[in-house]
Amino acid sequence: MKILANDGISDLGKKLLEEAGFTVITEKVEQENLIAETNTQNIEMILVRSATTVRKEVIDACPNLKLIGRGGVGMDNIDIEYAREKGVIVINTPASSSQSVAELVMGQLFSISRSLQDSFKNMENGDFSQLKKKFAKGVELRGKTLGIIGFGRIGQSLASYALGVGMDVIASDYYTATAKIIVPIGTKTSVEVEITPSAAMDELLSKSDYISIHVPKQADGSAVISEKEFSLMKKGVRIVNAARGGVINEEDLLAALNSGKVAAAAIDVFENEPNPNKDLLSHPNIACTPHIGAATLEAQDRIGEELASLIIGQFVTK
Repeated sequence: MKILANDGISDLGKKLLEEAGFTVITEKVEQENLIAETNTQNIEMILVRSATTVRKEVIDACPNLKLIGRGGVGMDNIDIEYAREKGVIVINTPASSSQSVAELVMGQLFSISRSLQDSFKNMENGDFSQLKKKFAKGVELRGKTLGIIGFGRIGQSLASYALGVGMDVIASDYYTATAKIIVPIGTKTSVEVEITPSAAMDELLSKSDYISIHVPKQADGSAVISEKEFSLMKKGVRIVNAARGGVINEEDLLAALNSGKVAAAAIDVFENEPNPNKDLLSHPNIACTPHIGAATLEAQDRIGEELASLIIGQFVTK
């Protein structure tokens, strides 16, 4: 059976699949050629990350397709229910990248607390004395409250790191009512995190010094954080989005930054990838990264291994 890993797969994942008898193709197929190449090469499984989409038209036009796999958590680039109605297996790897995303968010929390992104951009050609004055009003993470919207695997992993540096953590989630987070310090300490229902998210917004978002867009496709939510936040709040582009209304974010309501933001995901709004990229109080939340060597090995295990379990060991 042929597998097209169109957005790549780790060497470990490829090796495990090939050892199990699969042919793994890693040459990139452009989106507009995906249907033709899938049929021409008799590909029966397509593995994607965030770049490739597998919609109804692909599923309908590729009758030999047996499995679609997403290396990562979110599957909004796949028509999941339609695929399953057509008998196509859909899998993803929700646990594999949690630590990597959480560590990126922690890095961004430090960055937007000390203006690291803007000072780095200006150091080479700026006046040292003036820059020292400009960036001399940083804040510390210890003792601040981090509000986590969405308390699944990634949110809980982030909580562990944040608690470890001395932050207070509160969370909002549809499904999780209580959670004890293990902080891996010494003999490992268990900390209970206050969780409010998503319907009561207003409380989290008003209490938090920092906010990190780990949910998809709302069911109707609208943003989770827009003008109304910004109005409920503390003045000077700092925000990170490493979840999905559009979870924060980008125009409302720019307005909140320019008014001073939001002191700084860090964004790893954008509404119009791979061509983000240039006003976001150039804003001095936004730290941007190019959708690299899960892009660590360790996470990619875990993702490849998990994909291989799921596929082998479906088609070899049954």
